[in-house]
Amino acid sequence: MDANGCRRTAYIGEDRIKWYGDEYVQSDTLHAMSALAQIIVDEGDGSATIGVEKDSACLSARSFEVLSASLPNAKFKNADRLINWQRLVKSPREIDYMRGAGKIVEAMYQRVGEVLRPGVKQSDVIAELSFIGTRGVDDYWGDYPACVPNLGAGADASAPHLTWTDQPIRADESIFFELAGVHKRYHCPLSRTYYLGKPSQQILDAEKAVLDGMQAGLEKAVAGNLCEDIAKAYSGTLARYGFEKTSRSGYPIGMGYPPAWGGEL
Repeated sequence: MDANGCRRTAYIGEDRIKWYGDEYVQSDTLHAMSALAQIIVDEGDGSATIGVEKDSACLSARSFEVLSASLPNAKFKNADRLINWQRLVKSPREIDYMRGAGKIVEAMYQRVGEVLRPGVKQSDVIAELSFIGTRGVDDYWGDYPACVPNLGAGADASAPHLTWTDQPIRADESIFFELAGVHKRYHCPLSRTYYLGKPSQQILDAEKAVLDGMQAGLEKAVAGNLCEDIAKAYSGTLARYGFEKTSRSGYPIGMGYPPAWGGEL
């Protein structure tokens, strides 16, 4: 059914497009991995060494069981994140796509600032920013994100990956968003926090710590440094302000598909 999708979107030739019949879908007796195994055998690679990303969200335990059982002469090795390592360094075109995604997410937040008011439902705010994210900016059209928008208001802001409800926005409380602009599958995530009212001194102090920490991290984002140098600069700055961050400070991004954009799934 989806072979035509390959023909329409991929550069590979017809001889490289393989498919399996609909009888394999949601079947208790047939599995698509057995069809893949037969293709591998037909290609003369039934005894090859095959790398498998065992920790991939796209590979179920059953899939690997069927694949390995169907290729008894093959040798399987774990190849977690092998493809990601190859994709870490971006081409100029990929960087252009990500810059376009960055323009889109900036426009999404501009719309958030226009509609975020006490009494407005969370779902209405998400609807507005989702429209901008789909329409895109200038010549950069908006693609669908690998993860839905995250939103946390008030006490819910303590949980980083909640989604919206129909609850109204309230005055005098924090509300954060984590969104991504997307263009041709390339993501640019951005998280921002809003406060509708007069923020406390603690919130203002946290804002300054985060801004200074981000600047310190960016100064370490130069060729030759390690990713951990950025994280240490960021968390170290927070610590000087009296704040502790024990969770991650970042992750690789770029091309992404559901269920998440982090790690370039």
